[in-house]
Amino acid sequence: MPTFDATDRAILARLQTDGRIPNIELADAVNLSPSACLRRLRALEQAGVIAGYRAELDREKLGLQLTIFVQLKVNRHAHETSTKVEEALNAIPAVVASYLISGEADLLVEIAAPSLAAYERILLDQILAIPYVVEARSTFAIRTIKNRGPLPLAGLE
Repeated sequence: MPTFDATDRAILARLQTDGRIPNIELADAVNLSPSACLRRLRALEQAGVIAGYRAELDREKLGLQLTIFVQLKVNRHAHETSTKVEEALNAIPAVVASYLISGEADLLVEIAAPSLAAYERILLDQILAIPYVVEARSTFAIRTIKNRGPLPLAGLE
């Protein structure tokens, strides 16, 4: 695991709140010259610590009012099964996140959908059509309190 000093953590913290900050402003915020800041930024990108940059979209304004968390159970636990289920989930556009988990379920899947009817089609036609998936339990988010908060960087050294 790479080591990070206080300046690296400050760069990462600032980028988590504003990924489009101009380098000159980022350098000023972390007390570096623009060239030194850019060198550190490129090093963090090359190390894979910064995995990418993207726009955060407003689900409601796009008509995606429902957020559903689906716990899935599979009937066979093997590497091949896991790979096929993961590939099938990745191919469903409404799946915005998925996790292999421990506990009663095997996977936790986050779905963004415009309506209950749309979710029903996603569930019946796509998720339950995945081989090896034998059970799905849905939980509907009433309201988002915190979404994609910044990662905790304190203590990373």
